[in-house]
Amino acid sequence: MKANLLPEIFISEANISYKITRLVQQGKARNIAGKLYTSNMTDDIDTIIDRRLWEIIGLLFPNSIIADRTAFELKPNKHKEIFIISDKSRSMTVGSYTIYPRKGADIQKSDTPFMNHLYLPSTARKFLENMRTARREKSIESRYLSQKDVEEKLDAFIRSNGESAVNKLRDEMKELAPTLGLEKEFKKINLIISTMLQTHEAILSSDVGIARSQGNAFDPKRVILFTKLFEALQNQSPIFRKTKNNASSILCFYEAYFSNYIEGTKFPVEEAMEIIFENKIPEDRPADAHDIAGTYEIVSNLNEMKKTPKNFEEFLAILKHRHAIIMMGRSNKHPGEFKKRTNQAGTTIFVEPSLIIGTLKKGFELYKKLDNAFNRAVFMMFMVAEVHPFDDGNGRLSRIMMNAELIADDEQRIIIPTVYRNNYLMSLKGLSHNGITDAFIKTIDFAQKYTYSITWSDATTVGDLLKSTNAFTENIDDERAILKLPKNV
Repeated sequence: MKANLLPEIFISEANISYKITRLVQQGKARNIAGKLYTSNMTDDIDTIIDRRLWEIIGLLFPNSIIADRTAFELKPNKHKEIFIISDKSRSMTVGSYTIYPRKGADIQKSDTPFMNHLYLPSTARKFLENMRTARREKSIESRYLSQKDVEEKLDAFIRSNGESAVNKLRDEMKELAPTLGLEKEFKKINLIISTMLQTHEAILSSDVGIARSQGNAFDPKRVILFTKLFEALQNQSPIFRKTKNNASSILCFYEAYFSNYIEGTKFPVEEAMEIIFENKIPEDRPADAHDIAGTYEIVSNLNEMKKTPKNFEEFLAILKHRHAIIMMGRSNKHPGEFKKRTNQAGTTIFVEPSLIIGTLKKGFELYKKLDNAFNRAVFMMFMVAEVHPFDDGNGRLSRIMMNAELIADDEQRIIIPTVYRNNYLMSLKGLSHNGITDAFIKTIDFAQKYTYSITWSDATTVGDLLKSTNAFTENIDDERAILKLPKNV
């Protein structure tokens, strides 16, 4: 037997064991564990195991089924434990991993081959087998998922595939249960599904399961982001910038102007002023003009902008009312009505329609716990932007909701100048995609500081100052594409 013809990992069978022993003595093979060997004499043993883990399990436990919690996670748990179904019953340690086999039903037609000599259970089988009750084992972590975990997996399945798909899955589980000897387990999971779909009542263990059973299903990934932002805001020093300039029509104009510019509704400043202050609607762009006019109608109305929600029902009513005004010129965007289809911007897919109410409700619970206007403003803006509850106009609405929180407490309202658009959107994306809270909070803080640094009393003076601080600069490759504070600040 030549060492260079051996695979990287292999089992020493009885008929060749003496040859393998000789190769080991010659320094041409190494033992990994039990009858498992490697012909790789260069790499660290642990590196080889990490790289070839599933192949190793297939060699040590041929025709076994990845089972129980491992079937869902498809990786070792944090304690490097792996659970399988095999005709062998003794656990085995390979490097830093421990493999725990158990007896179980044979491979089913619905199970699929995985790597060499292994099988993955069907989705129906995974759920049924994780409803089993664990006996005492040597493993650190339970072999099976908890009911809470199962409910969360079911909720994720429903969110991805819909209620009709989970009913089909339930039928598959019912058919498979007798073959697996898991009739009792089917009864338990059937009751959980029925309760989550509001056709039965039982005690559930997870927040997502309970919320779905009450008709308030939510997006758990978004709630995690909301919680992260909430905690970051709670842990920072309060920011206060009291002002009396929020009523300035010039400031209100630029808030509406820049907010629309961010969304691609672009007009020269002079034309935008004619739309707002002289009601000159350009014949070729009436809808765009109404976007700016609708935004200005809200932001210039201090009575409206001082309204903040006292309860969740009022929050929903304010959202819909303000959206209806912003989008009054675009009936095809269903002003004041939550979206019916999931929307997307770039690589960001927003909350699906059936989860809007529940996700906003979970966010609103956190919002109500924030104790100063700046923190509530930042949180409110992100929550609305991240859920994206309407077909269009969500960015403008989120910034209006942000500024309402500030104005209600006589804090400085915020504008996002064109030159600062990229900073703003990148920080928003950083939080949305990667949970980076710091950059987002600092971006909003600087925007408020900038707005606070300007005296919004004379249109000409303000226009000149905005130009000198690069507020109108659009090309991000321009060397002037940095928002500067006025020189007197």
